Amino acid sequence: MAKRSKSGLKRKRQAVKRTARNQTVRSRIKTLVKHARQASTGSTPEVLAAVREIDSAARKGIMHPNAAARSKSRLMRQLNRAGTAAPA
Repeated sequence: MAKRSKSGLKRKRQAVKRTARNQTVRSRIKTLVKHARQASTGSTPEVLAAVREIDSAARKGIMHPNAAARSKSRLMRQLNRAGTAAPA
């Protein structure tokens, strides 16, 4: 059995907590984006909530800033396409 340092064990405990917290946020983002995609236009509360949560995750370091921008861009592009195609 390998000898473990106190600091190593503490880092492991911290990593477990951090992973659980980050997973909760990522799951929430996925759910909000799903609801936003089902929304009809780009300015609904669902879309604004999804964008707000993505920005928050990027600010906290849970999500890379470029990944957040890409995610928001794809979401808005899809909603804009759906919004212009529906009335015509």
